[in-house]
Amino acid sequence: MWADRTIVGVTIGVVLIAVANFLVPDWIRQIGLLSMAIGSVALGLLVLWRSGLISFGHALFYGFSAYGVALLNYLGIRDAFVLVIVSAAASGLLAWGLGFLVRRYRAIFFALLTMAFSMILYGVLAKTERFGSTDGLNVHPPTFLGYAPVDQAAQITLFLFCLLVIYVLILGVQLYLGSVLGQMTMAVRENEIRVEYLGYSVERVIHVKYVISGLLAGFGGAIMALAVGQVDPESMVYWSASGEFVFVAILAGTGNVAAPFLGAVVFEVIRHFAWEHGANLWQLIMGSFLLAIIMFMPDGIWSLLQRVSKRKGKAT
Repeated sequence: MWADRTIVGVTIGVVLIAVANFLVPDWIRQIGLLSMAIGSVALGLLVLWRSGLISFGHALFYGFSAYGVALLNYLGIRDAFVLVIVSAAASGLLAWGLGFLVRRYRAIFFALLTMAFSMILYGVLAKTERFGSTDGLNVHPPTFLGYAPVDQAAQITLFLFCLLVIYVLILGVQLYLGSVLGQMTMAVRENEIRVEYLGYSVERVIHVKYVISGLLAGFGGAIMALAVGQVDPESMVYWSASGEFVFVAILAGTGNVAAPFLGAVVFEVIRHFAWEHGANLWQLIMGSFLLAIIMFMPDGIWSLLQRVSKRKGKAT
């Protein structure tokens, strides 16, 4: 029942956002695009987090996919569907390969190993001139199945395209979490030995979750590359990028598949105004906000919505 409510709620939200896309100014639309990109990565972290695992290296898949978009673009491929699907699939394939190693580790060892992989990619990209070195690569505006909009129409169309991608991802993750394999999430976190006794391979369960998580991060990186029109190792692969994703995941909480996107919106709005009114203090502002969330809403912003919903239910 809750799954149905989630899908219905997300569907209504997506429709309302799609309509608002035609009415809002460009800067709000840009915040929405950035939020969808970061929210997709945070959704991947949610999948892992429910198993008791946290990654400090998801910028690996995010940046790998973003650079995939840039390289495909360099080869003359401009269609957004091809760019996003192929680049995200490449990140998923990378996660599948690395998963054979990381699935053996837990706790801080898992987190640090993922961060190490991310920093290896950062070093390769920053030192390789063919990849633009520290300057990165440009990404040309995409086409959409042959349609090549310009000016504001291009931004509106890109937003609708990314919104469609995010909607499919949310539905996919919701269905996965409701499946038998998805429900193994909490069981793995609570008691791995019992899961093994039930006939399931814990390492295989974690491997699948790691691949799904990497795939989601890949979609986020591809969306970001199209949204900003440029990729570089500093903002997309460095450890600080992974830190931002963890920040958003903590901010949002794990209560719902839509939570990461709510957290990403809050994160981007705060960062936008912090940059505008205190460029030298924005990190202090963000840190203070996160500290307040941890102290007063340890389960994330989504828990506040759940409390309000419960109170309304009791009132009626």
